[in-house]
Amino acid sequence: MGNFCESETRLLKRWSNFQLPNRFLKIGWAIIIGAFLLMIAKKFVDEPSWVKPLLRNIMILGFLMVSISREKIEDEFVASLRAISYRLAIVIGVLYALVQPYVTYAVELLLDPDGAKVDDGYFQVLLYILLVQILFFNVLKRSYK
Repeated sequence: MGNFCESETRLLKRWSNFQLPNRFLKIGWAIIIGAFLLMIAKKFVDEPSWVKPLLRNIMILGFLMVSISREKIEDEFVASLRAISYRLAIVIGVLYALVQPYVTYAVELLLDPDGAKVDDGYFQVLLYILLVQILFFNVLKRSYK
């Protein structure tokens, strides 16, 4: 049993320190911008129904790449800023996830009482959490330089 726990602890430690190389920062931003531009372009053409969810998922992957890419200088201070930004993003993201569907419902109820429904889409929550994490990380990084 002791070996199993030690093995799991090592595996968790390795995964908790996982980061992509710094070059993925630019790749992630390119993916985000490309997916965003394609989402705008698809408004002007007929597309299959699977295109919108695919572009959303690609955009989420781009934000994830930006979020877990190493900085050029990744020291303990940057790691602590990253941890703070993830904590803040999770707390704010959970609060957003709890409130946002009901705000949307209230607005829809005012505009169209018959068509109002509570929607708990994962895309908005994931996008929001990743955006908040990236924002806080960059603000913290700049404020301590």
